Amino acid sequence: MHEALLYKKGKDGCVHCLLCSHFCTIADQGRGRCGVRENRDGVLYSLVYGQLVAESVDPIEKKPLFHFLPGSLSYSIATSGCNFTCQHCQNASISQAGAMAGTKKSAEDVVRSALASGSKSISYTYVEPTIFFEFAYDCMQLAKDAGLKNCFVSNGFMSKQTTDMLVTNLDAINIDLKAFSEEFYRSVCGARLRPVLDSIERMSRAGILVEVTTLVIPGMNDSDEELQHIAEFLFAIDPAIPWHVTGFYPTYKMTDRPPTPVASLERARQIGLSTGLHHVYEGNRPGSGGENTVCPSCGTDLVLRHGFSIKDNKLQDGACPSCGESIHGIWK
Repeated sequence: MHEALLYKKGKDGCVHCLLCSHFCTIADQGRGRCGVRENRDGVLYSLVYGQLVAESVDPIEKKPLFHFLPGSLSYSIATSGCNFTCQHCQNASISQAGAMAGTKKSAEDVVRSALASGSKSISYTYVEPTIFFEFAYDCMQLAKDAGLKNCFVSNGFMSKQTTDMLVTNLDAINIDLKAFSEEFYRSVCGARLRPVLDSIERMSRAGILVEVTTLVIPGMNDSDEELQHIAEFLFAIDPAIPWHVTGFYPTYKMTDRPPTPVASLERARQIGLSTGLHHVYEGNRPGSGGENTVCPSCGTDLVLRHGFSIKDNKLQDGACPSCGESIHGIWK
């Protein structure tokens, strides 16, 4: 066990967790909603510090991060647990398992493995990385010293206190904006929308490279009105924020919905572009034509993709070779 960060002691042996926007009050011997933080005699502990249940070397495009070192590898890690209960979770076997023993690793082990793999970054992913924040934070500090960059793939439900600590070492984040409805977040994810919106804005204002993903689920969050609201929200923060509209496949507790038609992704992409967003991508449907980075000024294809593969990268020092427009991102 490892003492948790970001909590305060309350009355009668309770503790108040400040890590995510659930702000759990946890009685002695109890656990937070994530299932991996436990109060023992008035001290809050992380039960998953260094207990890795997933380690992999992934293309950065898999996160998805399209404006961050394209074509590079990212050393990806996760523990068990999550602070959401999404009915369509693709990693439910580890996210909904509570505290599960994994392969014990130190932060030094992770950084050494990342360097040996040829990765340019470490991604904290597969489950909500906020729930293993203490371990991620230690890895991030060492990674930065070793010349590696740090990426979160997150549901965006972290508290402001967590965001303030993260931004000192975080380079990029992909935040799932799962819908634009409090009802969807409550009934499907066991959470709330507003804290996610706040995190997207905070991260962007702090200078972190933010990309946003919306899994488009037929009949649930795919109306023109809802997609328009998401596009307008992102545009108001920064038109250059990349928005990934990705295809749903039936999984976990949501097997009553069909896969997302390509036409729905094309429609979502057009809504984003018509709103004024510079970069909108279609995901989970390789070859559909919406995966390329295009210059928002002159329309030149700059980074050509098929799935997680880079077919061509025409950027010159992060700019369009045709018109010189600087393209939002971290390119080297």
